[in-house]
Amino acid sequence: MTEQLRLMAVHAHPDDESSKGAATMAMYVSQGVDVLVATCTGGERGSILNPKLQGDPWIEENIHEVRSKEMDAAREILGVRQAWLGFVDSGLPEGDPLPPLPEGCFGLQDVAEAAAPLVKLIREFRPHVITTYDENGGYPHPDHIMTHKITMAAWDAAGDPEAYPGLGEPWQPSKLYYNGFTMNRIKTMHAYLTEHGIESPYGEWIDGWEKSGRKDREITTRVRCDDWFETRDRALIAHATQIDPDGPWFRVPLDVQKAVWPTEDYELARSLVDTDLPEDDLFAGLRTPAGTAAASA
Repeated sequence: MTEQLRLMAVHAHPDDESSKGAATMAMYVSQGVDVLVATCTGGERGSILNPKLQGDPWIEENIHEVRSKEMDAAREILGVRQAWLGFVDSGLPEGDPLPPLPEGCFGLQDVAEAAAPLVKLIREFRPHVITTYDENGGYPHPDHIMTHKITMAAWDAAGDPEAYPGLGEPWQPSKLYYNGFTMNRIKTMHAYLTEHGIESPYGEWIDGWEKSGRKDREITTRVRCDDWFETRDRALIAHATQIDPDGPWFRVPLDVQKAVWPTEDYELARSLVDTDLPEDDLFAGLRTPAGTAAASA
């Protein structure tokens, strides 16, 4: 394929792009792929998860500005472009029964209306591949679930000349993936750490998963990107209010991560090009002459 490949990653909050697929994006950037992160909300209702910053009144009062600057730093580290869709964080409701979501938040938006800015962005950026969350949001945060909904609606509409008139020339992406997260990866890592006498941070996580009865999703595509795990971690640490550098994200040595599970994993959800599964490249089917016509349709 002669034209520059383009990848769009649609995420709910600033920091999601650094914890889900960041090494993949950094790798593709190094190959000359144009990568754009679409961030649905500003993360305004996110808790300050780094204990070193908790209780800082200035951060609490200016959390939107703080998280925006953190996103700027992570974007520079990953080498990607980034756009805000402008929705307001819903927060993560807790309690039994769950409290109602805040009025006007992203999770309460009409899907067709909320998809409009993403349709516009897709038509402007013209991605060949889009990544986002599955129908469960990866985990059941209302913003993650809404991110899935508007991404699927935008996928269906962006190439339709009769949909969303006035939001740019139609463009149909060729492939759409869900960010893959499997308990198989966690269990494999846990077993390796335990066998080698290294403290594992995954024990409670595995117990909770098994008690929930959740099943692993099908992984279709494993992208080897271990050379960019360090870049991923630097981008994560840039989201200082959300990531504790001494926390569980960083307790597994990088050499262990690279040896045991050197890929980031995805589930192919939509494809308009021929591809053989399993894949090792999000652009499989698009780097061939046959894929050129499909991508330019």
